[in-house]
Amino acid sequence: MNQPQILILHATGTNRDPDAASAVELAGGQPVILHINELHQKPERLHEFQMLILPGGFSYGDALGAGRLFASDLRWLFQEELARFVEAGKPVLGICNGFQALVKSGWLPGPPPPSVPPAMQWGATLTRNESNRFECCWVWLELDVSCPCVFTRGLTERIYCPVAHGEGRFVPGDGGLDRLRANRQIALTYTRADASPEQSRRGGPANYPDNPNGSVADIAGVRNERGNILGLMPHPENHIFPWQHPRWAREQGNLGLTIFTQGIRYAAEL
Repeated sequence: MNQPQILILHATGTNRDPDAASAVELAGGQPVILHINELHQKPERLHEFQMLILPGGFSYGDALGAGRLFASDLRWLFQEELARFVEAGKPVLGICNGFQALVKSGWLPGPPPPSVPPAMQWGATLTRNESNRFECCWVWLELDVSCPCVFTRGLTERIYCPVAHGEGRFVPGDGGLDRLRANRQIALTYTRADASPEQSRRGGPANYPDNPNGSVADIAGVRNERGNILGLMPHPENHIFPWQHPRWAREQGNLGLTIFTQGIRYAAEL
């Protein structure tokens, strides 16, 4: 397999860049951490890379809302280059704050129809947790095996990894949940450790703390219609080694590394 170069885009306040870089290296890619100001000076540099990661953290101190200013950068500074990048089929992964930026810039879940009210102009939003507090815990994620997403293709094993956010509640716009289900854009859902895959696919079995933020239909991650953009609130980059698991001596597997491995394999095929 070729070793693709993976851009990890840093904005002031993001703090999971090294974690994402470790996951990329372990999954077979070459990570390059680049500050957003450097890319702004030469946006065409984006095309030197085979995959883009928007990492977690608190970009710009989450001023005006989590990920909102990072989203403005994506929309106004790099919209044209990012559109070319995505159109070329290259994969984009947004984690936590990166997911918030992708949603609030309109890249996920995708352009809403004209009937969507202006208040939900992005087709969805990520808002404050139902608990009204910052949540930091481990969660189980069920994968939709029928979802044509490059980051989850071929995966069947659930993922166990942590969340750490205050604004992670995913709320679709008017009619958005039906569209997401019809297009198979719900790639990951929160689930109970003892829930069957069928229960998880139906949605609704995960109450707090299994669904730590109150996301509608337990949605933890969504893809674009093409399947080469994935955003998720949990942090798969923080369970790439068995010893990161809180019960690693007793339980193995369910690593978040698989998401990076699949994305990088796809990037290497382009």
